[in-house]
This record gives sequence, structure tokens and C-alpha cells, in this order.
Amino acid sequence: MDVVGILLAAGQGARFDPSARRNKLLETYPSGAGSAEPIAVVAARTLRAAVGPVIAVVRADASPNQERLRALLGEQGCTVLVCDRAEEGMGTSIACAIRASAGAHGWIIALADMPQVQQTTIAAVRSAIEHGAASAAPFHGGQRGHPVGFGAVCGPELAVLAGDSGARAVLARHRPVRIDVDDPGVLCDIDDTSDLARVRAQSRDGIS
Repeated sequence: MDVVGILLAAGQGARFDPSARRNKLLETYPSGAGSAEPIAVVAARTLRAAVGPVIAVVRADASPNQERLRALLGEQGCTVLVCDRAEEGMGTSIACAIRASAGAHGWIIALADMPQVQQTTIAAVRSAIEHGAASAAPFHGGQRGHPVGFGAVCGPELAVLAGDSGARAVLARHRPVRIDVDDPGVLCDIDDTSDLARVRAQSRDGIS
């Protein structure tokens, strides 16, 4: 396998809507030319364009919102992977996708609630992994952002992650190659409704 994109789309989104009636990944985001599409669709399309094969990790519940999310991600050409224990946290979701893509040359791990990341940024992270970096990450204004890339050497460690700690421990052992980018989107995730209002405003103002 070549480098594989992993789109993490299994979060509970409790900060966005504690009642769980709204799924933030299905909220619309201005995607250009006066159109608006679900946040997860924009993130998936960008990742697919920059990487190619993408595994989208989703939760195992059968709610209408989850069914719609799976369908939308499938329509974008993603391999939709249902992670039975995704509620345990990001680490569990990552491990699930890594095990499903054993043999890949590397992975680009992206968040489905970050629709502002530019395709060129993801491509730069992919290039670093293809050229032998154990890990790589974009930096904007001195801050590390997303997505983060990992080479095959990190596969065994990523495959046994669990809980909500994500891949921080792996990055601590394999210091990422720093890729400085003029892309504020690498720092802009959507946790709550105020974040959504902010990214919508930035997109209208041409800042995304």
C-alpha cells in the first residue's frame, strides 16, 4: 500500500450538542462558489485529493445522523470503517484504522471537524512521509497542527493505541519533521457552536 489517509469521524461531539441531536460533522460549511456542504464532506474531499485512499473511522451506533454520515463519506470515495469501541476515544479509532491498513507505507491522520486545512498542506505532510520521515506535522505561527503523518516504522505503536490519548506518546518518541505552512486551518477545529460560527465567518471573509 501507499500512504493512506485516516479521517477520524467517530467523536461524540458532546461539546457541540450535549443532547446529541445535532452531529457537528453534518453541519454545513461554505465550500466555495457560493455552496455549502457538510463539514465532514469538505474534510474528506480535501484529504482524498491530497492522499488518495482514505479510511474514514465512524462510530457503531445506528442513529439516523450516523447513517447519513457513513453514506456521505462513502460517496466521497472513503472506505468507511465502523469502530466498535470508538467511544473509548481517539486512540482506539486510530488503532482500528491502522490495523485495517496494515502494510501501508505510512498514514496521514486527519480530523473530520477541520474543514479549513488546505490540500497543499496535506500533500506536504504526505511528501515528508514518502521521503522517509518517521512522522511529520504542519506548523503555523509556531504551533503544531493537523493532520499528522506517520511512517511505517510507527505502525506497531499506532496499532496498539487505546483510549483518548491519541498519538501524542508516539510523537514524543518519533519527533515530527516540522513543516511550516501559511495555513491557519491546521489549527482550526470545530468543538462547539462558536467555533462553527467562527470558521463560517472566516470562509466568507476569504481567510480559510
